[in-house]
Amino acid sequence: MPIFICPNCGNRSISQDRTAGFQNRARGCDKCGFGFLFELLDDYYPAPNAAFFILDQQGRLVGAGRGARELTGLGDLDVIGRPAQEVLGLQFETGDDHIGTALEWGVRVLDKQVVVHAEGDRPESAKADIFPAYDDDGGLLLVLTPK
Repeated sequence: MPIFICPNCGNRSISQDRTAGFQNRARGCDKCGFGFLFELLDDYYPAPNAAFFILDQQGRLVGAGRGARELTGLGDLDVIGRPAQEVLGLQFETGDDHIGTALEWGVRVLDKQVVVHAEGDRPESAKADIFPAYDDDGGLLLVLTPK
């Protein structure tokens, strides 16, 4: 059965259905009511202090979920519509563009060391886990766990 995770509250759920009932609408979160969930290929347990960000097909932020303000000082209104790399100031350890890789190839990128240097905030070391959306809209779930 597919495992789902809510980018807003981090709640994990299991369901056979990828849509809400007989509609072709994405499943929402039963716990917080957020509009859609990300499907995970494997079971994934985010750390309690993990920050969730939702990106569209072009790598722009469309939402900041649980833990985002604590890690970066930024909320939804500060980030929506802006490129994730620019807003979060992500500097991956190897210099690779793991967000670009996940978007281009539709693959998960797990356990990558990154420095998060969000606007006006001090640099923070973190671990990045990136999950592609398995739907027609594309996009990514970016989970940053501070060290």
